[in-house]
Amino acid sequence: MTTPSAEIVEEELRDKDAHGSVKDAAINFTAGSLGGIAGVYVGQPLDTVKVKMQAFPQLYTNMFKCLSDTYRKDGIWRGLYAGTIPAVVANVAENSVLFAGYGTMQSIAAQIVGVKSPKELPSLANACCGSAAAFFCALTLCPTELIKCKLQAMRETGAKRVCETTGQKVPWTPYALTAHVIRTEGFKGMFRGLGSTMIREMAGYFFFFGGYELTRELLTPPGKTKEEIGIGRTIVSGGIGGMTLWTVIFPFDVVKSRVQIQGSDAGVVTVIKEIYTKEGERHLFDSGLPIQSLPPDGVPRL
Repeated sequence: MTTPSAEIVEEELRDKDAHGSVKDAAINFTAGSLGGIAGVYVGQPLDTVKVKMQAFPQLYTNMFKCLSDTYRKDGIWRGLYAGTIPAVVANVAENSVLFAGYGTMQSIAAQIVGVKSPKELPSLANACCGSAAAFFCALTLCPTELIKCKLQAMRETGAKRVCETTGQKVPWTPYALTAHVIRTEGFKGMFRGLGSTMIREMAGYFFFFGGYELTRELLTPPGKTKEEIGIGRTIVSGGIGGMTLWTVIFPFDVVKSRVQIQGSDAGVVTVIKEIYTKEGERHLFDSGLPIQSLPPDGVPRL
């Protein structure tokens, strides 16, 4: 999941007015996508560490150990930057769907609430619009994030070792791994973890857009509009929205990582209850659930 930058959201809100310019919207979307791609390449090593610690806390007690072990054993491209291509695809897909969906939901909400422009929507309405748009984001994100997480945890699940000892070619590429999943699990295998992804996205963007818009309102000087608060206040608003988002969604992100990496069929509520009862509530917000390296049947899944 990628958190939209405050500047991008600001431009989207401005250009999603009923009479907005299509050209400006296209420019803003392109800029947002390019910025998101750059963000992926900068943050991918940390995302790899996050996923590994969520799924294998018994192996990695802290982020520095995870970083050093991953670099030493797997290198840069097949270690720290594993799953980068699916992450880029996910970022662009999320930007496009969220960009179109949020504006559409705002237009519908404006008619329901009875205001002339989406700019006049209250913060709660914007939060609901973001959440509704995120429903469609989840459908595009789930398959790409599944491949990303599997590539990131190729060694920890034992899949790399099994392929090497049996003479099989390790499916390092997103295409090869996608083909393997579809061949062994069917097309539905690409949507494993959809429930937790959907909850994560919808809850996350409800709080992101709600926190972002509410902060903009609170930081708006008397006599000015939210569009006139300037870059500094906009960045602060986006930062608060992002922190609110991740605080709320982290437990569901832990569940998603576990389910997708392990090939588990357990439901979201079942996994959360297991974490809470066996490990305590703090494990929903730190490294995650100490799961086994192999599924119950003992066969590593790619």
